[in-house]
Amino acid sequence: MTATRSVVLGCGSYLPQQILTNAELAARIDTSDEWIVQRTGIRQRHIAAEGEFTSHLAINAARAALADAGIDAQSIDLIVLGTSTPDHTFPATAVAVQAALGINHGAAFDLQAVCSGFIFALATADNFLRTGAFKRALVIGAETFSRILDWNDRGTCVLFGDGAGAVVLEAQPQPGEASDRGILTTHLRSDGRHKSKLYVDGGPSSTRTVGYLRMEGREVFKHAVGMITDVIYDAFKATGTTAEDIDWFVPHQANKRIIDASAHKLHIAPQKVVLTVDLHGNTSAASIPLALAVAVKDGRVKKGDLVLLEAMGGGFTWGSALLRW
Repeated sequence: MTATRSVVLGCGSYLPQQILTNAELAARIDTSDEWIVQRTGIRQRHIAAEGEFTSHLAINAARAALADAGIDAQSIDLIVLGTSTPDHTFPATAVAVQAALGINHGAAFDLQAVCSGFIFALATADNFLRTGAFKRALVIGAETFSRILDWNDRGTCVLFGDGAGAVVLEAQPQPGEASDRGILTTHLRSDGRHKSKLYVDGGPSSTRTVGYLRMEGREVFKHAVGMITDVIYDAFKATGTTAEDIDWFVPHQANKRIIDASAHKLHIAPQKVVLTVDLHGNTSAASIPLALAVAVKDGRVKKGDLVLLEAMGGGFTWGSALLRW
């Protein structure tokens, strides 16, 4: 029995040129490099330049992914962009990417699930491809979180950075087994009761402003490991795999302590964990594809590898994806 799988043809990323180090932050606010590294594992983050928008980051990442896949943009008929920091309230930032790539067919839209945005976007594109509605998709995570930070709040401004990552997916027939290439399973969850723990205090309908990110860090940490591991166990159950089968664990890059605790609880060896939080900070929906691009470029992630992705974000939202590269 064959199955249609969404197979990754290529991936790419883009980071703004400006780097903001912990030492530079410590010169502005009451913090230190030691304090930030000890609690988060972050050493630096990239910040978008004046006039550099989320769409610009996404376009560059998309072009890199297309180049890595070795395909023409005109073969793309679906673009799903995960972001919480769009260029405008509307239209979707995805249509700006579509136009920049010279695509005037198919569909392009944004998806908002905060730090889980890439997982949600990946699952959405996968479902469209498996039904036959589309054949090739660009799935992008892109953020300019520096634009919604209160730079006087040391509990949040030290955590986030800007960037974008993208993958190209193609619907392909596969044998219908756990050894198939492509996305094997995705699992998505949300629980709106936790809104106050991580949110932005503005919006077009409520305050007519963009607002600033607000977070109860301890509360987020308290829920993170349990929520993350639950959807990963669901992925194992759906595919008949175990933590031992995983070649690479690519988690959302929010906090090294959360990543370490999750890997420990899942019995995933530290050498299988892809970490970029030290260099990128938390780039929200962009963090997983950014980390993927690093691990592919340096040769760690190879064709046939079993790769586990997971994320948790404001809402709360959380999810997992298991795919064979």
